[in-house]
Amino acid sequence: MANAKVWFITGSSRGFGRIWAEAALQRGDKVAATARNIDSLNDLVAKYGPAILPIQLDVTDRSASFAAIKKAADNFGRLNIVINNAGYGHFGTIEEISEKEARDQMETNVFGALWVTQAAIPIMRAQGSGHIIQVSSIGGLTSFPNVGLYHASKWALEGFSETLSQEVAEFGIHVTLVEPAGYETDWAGSSATHSQPIAAYNEIRSRPRPTTSVKRGDPKATATAILTLVDSPEPPLRLFLGTLPLPLIKERYQQRMATWEKWNDVATAAQGN
Repeated sequence: MANAKVWFITGSSRGFGRIWAEAALQRGDKVAATARNIDSLNDLVAKYGPAILPIQLDVTDRSASFAAIKKAADNFGRLNIVINNAGYGHFGTIEEISEKEARDQMETNVFGALWVTQAAIPIMRAQGSGHIIQVSSIGGLTSFPNVGLYHASKWALEGFSETLSQEVAEFGIHVTLVEPAGYETDWAGSSATHSQPIAAYNEIRSRPRPTTSVKRGDPKATATAILTLVDSPEPPLRLFLGTLPLPLIKERYQQRMATWEKWNDVATAAQGN
């Protein structure tokens, strides 16, 4: 297929990564699909043959991430789309989180995406085109109790990716932060990790969050949105997925604006001249 796009997707074994990889393959695109265990991709290899390139990858390994990107580009001749999907949720209040849990969360969700992004940029810059898609979250724009380090990782992803978008635009490279709400994936299931609980937080932990008050989305329904996104000549910097994010974020940002306005006299006085 002459106009087939070449995708590189991390975390392709399940969830969004798996769904988007298959959607791309179904329409005739080519996919370098990474996973910690590439046996999980055997059925896609059997079905789509050389259109899919399975690559074993732990995104926290910087040199391995660079090697994986190079392997994909060498195999398919270019890279049109890179999706940093690999990541997981960690549950625990700030007091409960151990040093290892905190570092592991940031290593995967922030540094893993950073290494893959850094590896892809020179290739896309040489091409004069490309689209880097960072899988963030509604939790990259607001926060809830018991997932503080997850939020920290997504806010960090949002920060460096927004800066990146300004740095690479003149090279023809687009950057999009995809921000899903709650979906019926394994994010809160076996792929999640949990801190040792402190009883003092049990009541706070049991309170419902806005994301649990609405029906969780069907992850398969996101495939059309992602295909529309990658086909757009002017993709947005941010794209919500689901019905919850827009009303919730409008409410949270209105609260922020009200606070900033209320305290503006203090802020202005701090100018000092």
